[in-house]
Amino acid sequence: MKKKIAILLLSIAAHSVYAQPLQKVNDAMFKFGRLMYYLSTSYVDTVDVDDLTEKAVIKALSELDPHSSYTSVKDAKATTESLLGNFDGIGIEFNIFNDTLLVISPIAGGPSQKVGIVAGDRIVEVDGKNIAGVSVKNTDVVKMLRGPKGTIVSVRVARRGVDHLLDFTITRDKIPIYSIDAKFWAAPGVAYIHLGRFAATSHREFIKALDDLGKKPDGIILDLRGNAGGMLDVSTYIADEFLSKNELMVYTEGRALPRTDLVATDTLRRFEKGKLVILIDENSASASEIVAGAVQDWDRGIIVGRRSFGKGLVQNQLELPDGSLVRVTIARYHTPTGRIIQRPYNNGETEKYYKDLYQRYTNGEVYSLDSLKSLPDSLKFFTLKNRRTVYGGGGIMPDVFVPLDTSGYTSYHAKLVRLGIINQFTLSYVDANRSRLKQEYKTFERFNKGFSVSDSLFNELVAFAEKQKLSKNEAEISRAKHDISVQLKGLVAQDIFTSSEYYEVVYPTIDNGYQKAVEIMTHWKNYENLLK
Repeated sequence: MKKKIAILLLSIAAHSVYAQPLQKVNDAMFKFGRLMYYLSTSYVDTVDVDDLTEKAVIKALSELDPHSSYTSVKDAKATTESLLGNFDGIGIEFNIFNDTLLVISPIAGGPSQKVGIVAGDRIVEVDGKNIAGVSVKNTDVVKMLRGPKGTIVSVRVARRGVDHLLDFTITRDKIPIYSIDAKFWAAPGVAYIHLGRFAATSHREFIKALDDLGKKPDGIILDLRGNAGGMLDVSTYIADEFLSKNELMVYTEGRALPRTDLVATDTLRRFEKGKLVILIDENSASASEIVAGAVQDWDRGIIVGRRSFGKGLVQNQLELPDGSLVRVTIARYHTPTGRIIQRPYNNGETEKYYKDLYQRYTNGEVYSLDSLKSLPDSLKFFTLKNRRTVYGGGGIMPDVFVPLDTSGYTSYHAKLVRLGIINQFTLSYVDANRSRLKQEYKTFERFNKGFSVSDSLFNELVAFAEKQKLSKNEAEISRAKHDISVQLKGLVAQDIFTSSEYYEVVYPTIDNGYQKAVEIMTHWKNYENLLK
């Protein structure tokens, strides 16, 4: 009898533990609902209840941590598409040029390519509606051309050299969003792969990139600079390619979630052995830091660049009744050594938290390792194989520091890029010369060796910039001419080939982080002591 009473009391106690928080939530919901009722029925002016509710949700999340966030119904679809790695549409890369939709490139195997849309085509009508010369915006184009798989859209196209408009009927389909921006041989036996984000398809893309290169590399440079993260499980798939079976990749822990260890398996590991360099910078965050942290903690490869962002909070994406989304922080990441990736923050001080990134530029951290304050022993950890010293407390500190290179930087060059002038000039140049360029440079190798930005072409860019209200500055132009010319060549390559060729033109010439990674790879014996 006593045993039954004890079990009953435990059951009541357990029920009360869960019932009390639930009752508080119900009370809060009732309180807020009653307030909205009073405002909608009694307030002196008309009240938009939906707008007030949305603002309340945003304010509540902002009081928690910097990464719990709200996504409106309008933006929810785009957010989901980015993570899933696909959307429904006609499959073109485009730009708005002189108030006209210019096709940069039809996506390989996509609906537009299948019906005969080619680079340089101008779409002037969509379903009978004129879109040429009417200040059409990118968002307008997306609304018109995207739609459910299997639906049809009719377009009229103006094509250079053809004296009449061409009509196409395109059936929308799934269009992939690629997360690997570049893949090529950086040096004999050394593969370079630039991963822009961790989406659902990223691991498959990574494997395909290695397969497309044709042979197994001796070394891999994995570039995660600017990669703000994405899916946790995908980051572990990538890390699993480099680590041995049962090696811990990351663990997560939260108030309502017990510690969860994610360990390497014996099913992936395509590059468990071999030279490995991972490039990171202050914009590498979350999933990027998981991969870099795991590789560093197991002494598996050399981390090159600058201290990463420092985002170590796990979010769960949840849907609200109206289709909007909330990303709620549920746990923290820890690297295999136990380091906390997340940098410090105060609840409700989101703006101050993000200003820390700006302060890395103002305090000189991105330019000199000496500018970093000495880190306390409490943040010191030791790698799991060779007992090297690494640090926690916010982000991943690289093994080899590479400063931000500003030797060729000028405000003139920055404005050329920021105002979109160099891109617009490239579009105009390639559009006028596409046939000649494709005929003369049938392969990228031939282009890379044979094409150069002449003085006359460079001067055309400067004159074009002046027409766009960017004043000429001879001193700054002279200082930045080399870097601008390389970038212009890269953009031309991107337009007539793919985005990968842009990186292959630009990075070997003017990217000091990439150059350092290649140096390490080609002089491995001089650097492998960093892992010991």
